[in-house]
Formats: sequence, C-alpha cells, structure tokens
Amino acid sequence: MRSGDNTAMRMKLILVSVLAAAMPALAETLPPVEVFVPRPCLSCIEWAEHLRQNGFKVTLKEADDMAAVKRRFKVPADVASRMTARVAGYFIEGHVPAEDIKQLLKEKPKARGLAVPGLPMGAPGYEATGADGSCESGCTIFDPNSGERIPRREFFNTLLVGPKGDTSIWARH
Repeated sequence: MRSGDNTAMRMKLILVSVLAAAMPALAETLPPVEVFVPRPCLSCIEWAEHLRQNGFKVTLKEADDMAAVKRRFKVPADVASRMTARVAGYFIEGHVPAEDIKQLLKEKPKARGLAVPGLPMGAPGYEATGADGSCESGCTIFDPNSGERIPRREFFNTLLVGPKGDTSIWARH
C-alpha cells in the first residue's frame, strides 16, 4: 500500500467517525413534542411512536377535555382530529407525518400549526393493521380482478393553519 492510499484511508475513517458522532446530535436538535390524547386512543399512541422513530422526543398526556386543549391552542374546528400536539410554539392536529413537522420547523412560517383533519387511512398511526390488512372500520377493498383483500389508503393533505385560522395545503400524501 502506498503512503497516499494510507492517508486517504485514514481521512475516510476520520470522516466516517465524525459523521457517526454527529448523527445523535442532529436528532437532539429536534424540539420535544407534547401530545394530548383522549383515553384510550391506540392510533394516537401509534402516531407518537411514528414521531419517536423519526427522532422526536415525545411526551403523551391524557386529556379528559380535548375540546379545551384545542381551544387553548386555537385549533379551528374545521381541521380538528382526535389528538392535538404542541411543538416549538406550533400546534400539530391529527396524524401529521413527521417529515411535514420537520419541514415546518425548518421553514418556520408565521402560522398556528399543521393539521390533518379527520382520520385518513394510511396516515402515520392510522395504517391498516393485522396480518390480513383488515380493520374494524372497513379499511380493505376487494380487487375486482383477483378478489383479494387490499389495504385501503386514502390520499390526504397536511394543512398549514395561518395566524388568522386560514388554511393552505402544506403537503400532499
């Protein structure tokens, strides 16, 4: 092995070591998320786990009066869902994907928060579950050609809620 090859190899190892050490620090830069949930809400817990898997530190808080939580954070009724979260001064309403929240935190628009109204099938924490892809809310369809059960996934939008409560599409899923 030539001396230049050895130096290049050492430089690569140093670079890999520095990047590996920086990865946990990058995850730590995400602000904590407080998630307010009604009892019991398994899909809310699944959504919180989705956030954890994407680098957020999440605290779950059971709330007996979700309407009061939504009023406190000024969540408009027309974008309401089951759970409400708070991160870096923004509300997060419903099953908002982690990548949308990260983009919000990066861009920091003047807004109240993000919302995925209702419970769209396929949103994080509300995916089809079970070995056969079925669920009690009828989340499967039959393929007209084969007759097989296929998990249903709804297309949905993440909405940005502006300072005055107006909404615009933040992301399409």
